[in-house]
Amino acid sequence: MISAEGSLGGVGKLRERIGVLFELLKFRLASLIAFSGAMGYCLGAKEVETGKLILFIIASIGITGAANIINQILEKDFDRLMKRTANRPLPSGRITVDQAIIWAVFLGIVSLAIFVLVFNLSTGLISLLSLVLYGFVYTPLKRVGPIAVFVGAFPGAFPPMIGWVAATDHFGLEPGILFAIQFFWQFPHFWAIAWVLDEDYKRAGFKLLPANGLKDINTTLQIMIYTVFLLPIGWLPYELGMTGINSAFVATVFGVLFLAQTFHLMRTCTDKTAKQLMFGSFIYLPIVQIAFLLDKL
Repeated sequence: MISAEGSLGGVGKLRERIGVLFELLKFRLASLIAFSGAMGYCLGAKEVETGKLILFIIASIGITGAANIINQILEKDFDRLMKRTANRPLPSGRITVDQAIIWAVFLGIVSLAIFVLVFNLSTGLISLLSLVLYGFVYTPLKRVGPIAVFVGAFPGAFPPMIGWVAATDHFGLEPGILFAIQFFWQFPHFWAIAWVLDEDYKRAGFKLLPANGLKDINTTLQIMIYTVFLLPIGWLPYELGMTGINSAFVATVFGVLFLAQTFHLMRTCTDKTAKQLMFGSFIYLPIVQIAFLLDKL
């Protein structure tokens, strides 16, 4: 007969194991990416079916989680060198590599099956390409140079395109514009993070800052140039009839504010200002995407 204490201990271990699995797939990050994909799905769909939308979000979290796990498997030895990542499940020994591989394969297969069987083949193929680019191309390039940021921007920008294609089974200007907004946004977003975490990244040999790799005016100029592109691109969903004029104004206002932060970084070149830009990037994308959704509704 199992004692109450033993039963509670078993439940506690199960909760801990589930917690590790969710931590390994980076659930919060995967959920944000899934929201971006859901935005593209809702913009593309003539009529949103709740059941399909839920399945799309589950598959999006799963395929993103699989890519994140591959990234952590390949970088487990480097993660041990950085304060920010040393306590992740793999470097801390809370889960084995074999267990992580099984979890990644499971998430990947289930997610791709949902994309193909519930939606269409194109959705599954783009999702598979995104996983391969992020897990097996972007990840090793992080120790080569800032080319990794350019490569990583492609899978990072696919989610809204995947959502649109899932809803329509159609490529065109509309999903291309959604892709472009998220593509150009990633450069100031990621380089602000790389600036703030530069010391930690150097411990692992990651070379992610652009230009000469220094926290100087050359790097801030690169950040500013990519941010400028967001202003005209943010207006295009309205011009193509995807959304209304209100979201175009929201995208313009927040694009100007985002750009102003990059100019502030150019003047100061400090970690504090880079952190402000990083948080600004966290605000810009969801606000603009929520505006697109509300404008369509």
